[in-house]
Amino acid sequence: MGKLLTRRSLIAGLTAGLAASFISVATVASAQGVAGSYRAEGRNPDGSAYKGSVQIFESKGVLLVKWQVGNQNYSGSGTRSGDVIWVNWGDTYPVVYIRMPSGELHGTWANGKALERLIP
Repeated sequence: MGKLLTRRSLIAGLTAGLAASFISVATVASAQGVAGSYRAEGRNPDGSAYKGSVQIFESKGVLLVKWQVGNQNYSGSGTRSGDVIWVNWGDTYPVVYIRMPSGELHGTWANGKALERLIP
């Protein structure tokens, strides 16, 4: 009976240790900053494509985002929860991005009718 309890304890300890390691790695990955310069590629609600550049600044949990698409400049501010980013930019609906493991931000705007990818 003693060997069985020892094996169970060992297996439980290893399982808990592995779970803690995975949680720690996931937390570090989602805690990576998003501030920086990006190349933007997107699709407007009408299906037309666009390209541009984006700058993201991060300070005390607030994001400042500046887009340049052709001759147009846009800006907005947002927040982040893990790998999800919401940016209010003066439209009815925010831009919502998901941070991918590659560091790219994949987003949607115009209530899901338009797409944007930000490439570091």
